[in-house]
Amino acid sequence: MNEILSMLYLWLKSAHLIFVIFWMAGLFMMPRFFVYHQETAIGSEEDGKWIEREGKLRKIILNPSLIIVWVIGLALAYNIGAFSQGWFHAKLLMVLALSGYHGWMISYGKKLARGERRMSDKALRLANEVPGIAAAIIIILVIIKPF
Repeated sequence: MNEILSMLYLWLKSAHLIFVIFWMAGLFMMPRFFVYHQETAIGSEEDGKWIEREGKLRKIILNPSLIIVWVIGLALAYNIGAFSQGWFHAKLLMVLALSGYHGWMISYGKKLARGERRMSDKALRLANEVPGIAAAIIIILVIIKPF
């Protein structure tokens, strides 16, 4: 298994980064969708269109990307022995937090689909900053490896 991972390491690393970009794009898009969705009348035709758009984003981009990022990322970490390194523990914590954010967004989208609008537009716009901050921290941890 190690030999196969070693031979494919650069391809797997490339795939990991590609799907991280897809995942991050979805994480940036979804809160913006929510802002626009909340402006529609509950049960309207436009409300139905936003529910459909959010569902497609979730099913086609967000969830598959999350799964692929985790599977390939763990394989890469295993291959380089990252589980014993401090920077990786911090990165793993950040990715877990980002995955939790992903789950929260999916949950909020389901609430919107039921007609529940619990957050303000301002709060959703602030939530839109979470993936960018997390990405900056993760990149610093991976490139600089401060500990």
